[in-house]
Amino acid sequence: MTAFSLPALTLATSCPRDADVVVFGVAESSGTPVLVGVPDELDQRTAKQFGQPLLAVARGLGADAKPGSTTVLPGADGSRLIAVGLGEADVTPEQVRRAAGNGVRAAAGLNAERPLRVAICLDAVEPEVVKGAAEGALLGAYSFVKVSGREPKEAIASVTVVSSSGKPEARRAIETARTVAAAVCLARDWVNTPANVLYPETFADAARAAVKGTKIEVEVLDEKALERGGYGGLLAVGGGSSRGPRLVRFDYAPRGAKAHLALVGKGITFDTGGLNLKTSDGMYTMKSDMAGAAAVLAATRAIAQLGLKVRVTSYAAMAENMPSGTAYRPSDVLTMYGGTTVENVNSDAEGRLVMADALVRAGEDSPALIIDVATLTGACVVALGERVAGLMASDDAAADHVLDAAESAGEAFWQLPIPDGTRKKLESKVADLRSGGNRWGGALTAASFLQSFVPDDVPWAHLDIAGPAFNEEGPYDYVPAGGTGVAVRTLVALAQSLQS
Repeated sequence: MTAFSLPALTLATSCPRDADVVVFGVAESSGTPVLVGVPDELDQRTAKQFGQPLLAVARGLGADAKPGSTTVLPGADGSRLIAVGLGEADVTPEQVRRAAGNGVRAAAGLNAERPLRVAICLDAVEPEVVKGAAEGALLGAYSFVKVSGREPKEAIASVTVVSSSGKPEARRAIETARTVAAAVCLARDWVNTPANVLYPETFADAARAAVKGTKIEVEVLDEKALERGGYGGLLAVGGGSSRGPRLVRFDYAPRGAKAHLALVGKGITFDTGGLNLKTSDGMYTMKSDMAGAAAVLAATRAIAQLGLKVRVTSYAAMAENMPSGTAYRPSDVLTMYGGTTVENVNSDAEGRLVMADALVRAGEDSPALIIDVATLTGACVVALGERVAGLMASDDAAADHVLDAAESAGEAFWQLPIPDGTRKKLESKVADLRSGGNRWGGALTAASFLQSFVPDDVPWAHLDIAGPAFNEEGPYDYVPAGGTGVAVRTLVALAQSLQS
């Protein structure tokens, strides 16, 4: 399968005259619309072409400062201008990221005869704003390459971020943006790939190939190795499928590492619900149930490529949850990696079982912090909707660390509690614990179950990305329909914070 290729990305101090599309901003200052990032020569050319200033032309065609708005204007020599709404004039990196994404998506929708050269003119000066503009543009350019015999059509050839800053910090921001955006798009590609193409074995192969040439050591445990090691969760969940489970381990251990971060991702390549079969509508998007594994693997690659001085050990627990004569059953008792026994309540609550195996294994590495990422519960989507991910943690310090990273990355997480007494719902009469409780507070109970497999002395945070991992609606800002690559940017930002 052909993967998405990022457009070429450059930084320039002036708007390229050969740009096919120029994206500029409209913001609101004291209730008045103002242009943002428009080069003087562009304003002058527009005034000469239309007999009035660019702001008047744009306003006349409906451009405004409303975030998410885009207006296409004719430019000189067959080029196009795209006005994007920024909101308030005092913009944040995330506002610029979204505006750049909207502008590039609008450019990609022009259906040009050849791939377009796009200039992003949003008055990006500070490194974080430059990075936001570049990330938004590259992520907005993303499209999944269809499974087809036809050659894919490339919409965007190149992106130039225009900044008056020629400082090294701005150029480093561009390089970081390129690396992080590539990781997000890799995660999106994996999530969007059909489950008959991406299953545990091929996912593990793709993960290994993705980090070839980096300083990441890769280990893959197949069914036989999992059986020898006693990984009862992975073996039970994968037991109903003809495609056996895998546990992929990435280890990036640079010299001078200042901390050790462990990442664990849920990699259910397709989830039928097992014997507790899902509805047909509920099953259709379940190729995306491996988005947590995609996020941690892609983020680890970016961390290594950026050369961050943090050791990162990542685990992707991969299985296909299918109903068959060899499928595990409700009421079965499973022996997890490490020896804890679990009474299975529902075979559609499979993610926590494979995660439990991986969490115990991650704890054996003695990291300073464990983060797990999973499309774990519909209950979290009910609580927070489809654009906000849930965060539950062992303590507020760990939660705050992740929330700070998410804010800097521009991703939306909301902390939920693990109330006292939640663990009591998991008491079992036939095993050490049950895999679930009653229907109330399902996201919190699931987090409590996972915490049972984390060492008591290691800070831990659980990211439930069930809502934002897969966008079933239309694209918006820099977010496409389908796989979103959520959590990749937060994990990279977290690693960056740990090295300081």
